[in-house]
Amino acid sequence: MSEIHLNDETFAKEVLEYKGVALVDFWAPWCGPCRMLGPVIEELAKEYEGKAKICKINTDDAPEKSVQYRIASIPTIMLFKDGQMIKQMVGL
Repeated sequence: MSEIHLNDETFAKEVLEYKGVALVDFWAPWCGPCRMLGPVIEELAKEYEGKAKICKINTDDAPEKSVQYRIASIPTIMLFKDGQMIKQMVGL
């Protein structure tokens, strides 16, 4: 399974309402470090299939979530458990 691509409308259903662990990669296609991280995210999606959701959200296409979560630098990775953010990592 590949990673789940989110937008402002699907974020709540896929992440906040999910009972379990969800990793969300806030990224943009013009971001070099984001592109470098892409294959790692893809590998995590395969490795954790059935155990956790691995998601990507393009900050250019999801301005509401980018503002809501105060994304100032990308890539930003957020780890959610049962809809609550438990960890945030910024940069490659």
